[in-house]
Amino acid sequence: MTIDGETHELPRAVARQLHDDLGDALCQRTEFFRTVSEYRENGSYRVSRRAGSSSGNAKVFQRFEELERLYDRLPETFTATDVDKSGITGSRRHLLVRHVAEQPAFDCRITRRNPLTVKKA
Repeated sequence: MTIDGETHELPRAVARQLHDDLGDALCQRTEFFRTVSEYRENGSYRVSRRAGSSSGNAKVFQRFEELERLYDRLPETFTATDVDKSGITGSRRHLLVRHVAEQPAFDCRITRRNPLTVKKA
């Protein structure tokens, strides 16, 4: 490791702990009521159903900011049909509507269950 132009030896045990701590910081899984978010080591952000195990129950974004941009483009009150306009289809549309309502980074809430409707605050 180089500090102020000088090379310093980092003990292997310290390097291993630093590596493990960094990996834990980069990978974070949070379970909400119906959805799960996962920040992955490669920087991607995965949204999935809590009880789902198939790929149809998940959507992966290259970065969390990609989901933020999608959210910003949605109208003040939106449904799965509005998410469908972004090219996300099938059950993933409802998954994302539920997820943005549960994820604290998005200031919105579910206002109707049928059809599933979210209103931004």
